[in-house]
Amino acid sequence: MDTDVKPETIPPYIPRDDTVTLIDLCSSDESDVEEHVAERRYNSVNSVGAKRGRDTSSALDRENVKRGAVENELAVVLPPEGFDQPVPPVNMTHTFPADPCNAFSQMPAAGVSSSGRVGSCKQFWKAGDYEGAPGGNWDLSSGGFDHVRVHPKFLHSNATSHKWALGAFAELLDNALDEVASGATYVNVDMLENKKEGNRMLLIEDNGGGMDPEKMRQCMSLGYSAKSKLANTIGQYGNGFKTSTMRLGADVIVFSRCPGKNGKSSTQSIGLLSYTFLRSTGKEDIVVPMLDYEKRDTEWSKIVRSSLSDWDKNVRTIIQWSPFSSEEDLLRQFGLMKNCGTRIIIYNLWEDDHGLLELDFDADPHDIQLRGVNRDEKNIKMAAQFPNSRHFLTFKHSLRSYVSILYLRIPPAFRIILRGKDVEHHNVVNDMMQTEQITYRPQYGADTYVKDSNMSAVVVLGFVKDAKHHVDVQGFNVYHKNRLIKPFWRIWNAAGSDGRGVIGVLEANFVEPAHDKQGFERTTVLSRLETRLVQMQKIYWSTNCHKIGYAPRRYKPVNGYSHRDTSPENDPEGSAPSGIKTRASDKFYSGSYPSYHRGDNGVPGKDSSLYLQEELRREKERSKALEDEVNIAREKIEEMSKEQENLIEIFTEERDRRDGEEENLRKKLEEASNTIEELLNKIRKLEDSKGSSWRR
Repeated sequence: MDTDVKPETIPPYIPRDDTVTLIDLCSSDESDVEEHVAERRYNSVNSVGAKRGRDTSSALDRENVKRGAVENELAVVLPPEGFDQPVPPVNMTHTFPADPCNAFSQMPAAGVSSSGRVGSCKQFWKAGDYEGAPGGNWDLSSGGFDHVRVHPKFLHSNATSHKWALGAFAELLDNALDEVASGATYVNVDMLENKKEGNRMLLIEDNGGGMDPEKMRQCMSLGYSAKSKLANTIGQYGNGFKTSTMRLGADVIVFSRCPGKNGKSSTQSIGLLSYTFLRSTGKEDIVVPMLDYEKRDTEWSKIVRSSLSDWDKNVRTIIQWSPFSSEEDLLRQFGLMKNCGTRIIIYNLWEDDHGLLELDFDADPHDIQLRGVNRDEKNIKMAAQFPNSRHFLTFKHSLRSYVSILYLRIPPAFRIILRGKDVEHHNVVNDMMQTEQITYRPQYGADTYVKDSNMSAVVVLGFVKDAKHHVDVQGFNVYHKNRLIKPFWRIWNAAGSDGRGVIGVLEANFVEPAHDKQGFERTTVLSRLETRLVQMQKIYWSTNCHKIGYAPRRYKPVNGYSHRDTSPENDPEGSAPSGIKTRASDKFYSGSYPSYHRGDNGVPGKDSSLYLQEELRREKERSKALEDEVNIAREKIEEMSKEQENLIEIFTEERDRRDGEEENLRKKLEEASNTIEELLNKIRKLEDSKGSSWRR
């Protein structure tokens, strides 16, 4: 496929006379729209008056302007015919209804820049700090029940689950990889130029089965996911598309074409999820303008859901708040995806505190990188020096590096293309030497729900090939259902160099990932896995560290105490006071302590009281020191007992595993012997039959 980024030509808008259709949509209260329209018209009139040097209008003038605007607007936002019929159930994210754009089609809203962004808030972590419109009326829906409303701020707060921007890319790649079941052979991630606003946009597209209008609405809604019921799919919660796109940019427009199945016609749909639009128009609900088309014979016709006027409102809204200038320009995007697929364009990308895009497109023409704290120039230089440690050193800031280890296995013939160049899949096991394999079987608690009690994980453990250079590279790549959840999970934080160079890989399908798929839910099963991985790394390190140039180690207790560290006998300059005989060592220490005089009969002199007090104090200190030693010894014994139990458990599991393997081999050997015996019998019979035939 042609992967070069080409500037898109945006032709002027040309009205069409075709019959139009409209999707069924729902929005905030019309009173809210009228209020904002009137207020903005008042602000516009007031600003014109200010330019002419006039004073601010009086309260009466303001009310007259506002009332006149509302009266004019009422002629536009009258509900369509049949609005009082029972309303079908709506999703938490509503598709777009009545007139949101008539009042704004000629000029940007107050406080909106020419690019459509509100104020100067272009940083993701500050984008949620804005004051929305005052709360509207909470009308009862059919049946007398209230619907919970979802404020546009929720789009931002929901996206904050992605602390790391590259994790948002992973969500979108997951969706594309799930489309392999529908025939997808590639996913393409690229950068586009927005000719309408003169800035950069993100493109994520695949050639999978696409989405019909119903699936498109589920995609734009919250919590809808059919993948949780399907095997070999990554998606679970029905939230990834919203969180990932809103984490990367303020706005996203989706084009999807779905081939007809089971007698249904082919469809194509356009959906706009725009945080900029919702903020700028003061919406109190999440509304999504959408357009649907159906293929009849060889022509694409619009699917009418409500009325032609509603269709036009959706078209105008999408054109105003998207990077495209006309309906023809929108439809041209479907020509880029051939028969089927999905094309996602994220725009108004977030910026950092310095006014630069959070995503760096210039550092590498075939990569997308992060600026800021995730980028470490020292690690980048080390990656060039130590190629086997490259992924550990660069995955935090390089999308190409991260995506290359994102999946444990890639389907045959499936391509991940990043800015015109294929991402080469990489298995971290290829970076290891002196590898070992350990089978881990999870231990479930009594209160743990277990889907499959036979689950296990094969842990591949070894030194990174650059370990002889003593680089600080260590950690476990933990996958779940083929997807990397914890990259280079560092679980042993030793004070010195212990543990350096040890990396591991495992696929743990028995623990559940968190919603952002960048970690696991903290459960007893995960805690036990973590403890066991620490044990594996410590034993491996202590056994093999001398092979890469470190001093030989003994496997010490976790607390690191040793008898020599705490015993007074092993401390020639210990805490025993000078000039006083210590009972523990039966030695005298010389020093500057005062002498204590005795009489001729050996009875202490006048300083005997002071001597006794000092002796008593020192005796107490020695007793306390001995108590501390006893406590430390007791702790060491307990730790050693625990370590012994853990080792016994490990050896027991290993013995059981070997016994099982021996039993399997014994059975196979027995089966082979039986087979050989049967073959020999057949041979004998054949020989006997041949001999009898010769005798005849």
